[in-house]
Amino acid sequence: MTRVLIPLAPGCEELEAVTLIDLLRRAGIEVVTASLEPGPVHCSRGTRLLADLTLDEVLGGDFDMMVLPGGLPGATNLDADARVHQLLARHQAEGRFIAAICAAPKVLANAGLLQGKSATAYPGCLQVSDYPEVTLLTAPVVVDGKTITGRGPGTAMDFALQLIESLAGRARRDQVEQALVREL
Repeated sequence: MTRVLIPLAPGCEELEAVTLIDLLRRAGIEVVTASLEPGPVHCSRGTRLLADLTLDEVLGGDFDMMVLPGGLPGATNLDADARVHQLLARHQAEGRFIAAICAAPKVLANAGLLQGKSATAYPGCLQVSDYPEVTLLTAPVVVDGKTITGRGPGTAMDFALQLIESLAGRARRDQVEQALVREL
């Protein structure tokens, strides 16, 4: 079964985190959420989420994709965690998917994983002057090889559907999207 790791940091954007978890699970993908520290994760809008495991418990795990929800200070907290950078680098080195939405693409950039790639992020989170090696786009979702980035909370569903398509194919994405009764 396809497995996805979603680290949950204090201050993460709950709309993005829950949308990612929900849609990936609707697609039959195993999602493992991991908090940076034990206990509930307090999100950016006051929602509390309880992760499946802690990040320490999944460090040696095998995942097909690692996805970072955004939000502030959630993305800052992910960026400050050396374990997150280590896991992202390992995923990219092993040819696995890495993905981030909203403010979290900055974590990928700071880890050196967006060099020579196209990406999108929440307006103002990535500046061309700070990351000249990254082609910054304003598209809702950008796929560059096995790196996928999303623009912000309003694009969370499109981002999650792209993750499903990348992992399970277009037919599975269409099946999940149709059941959501989305107007296209």
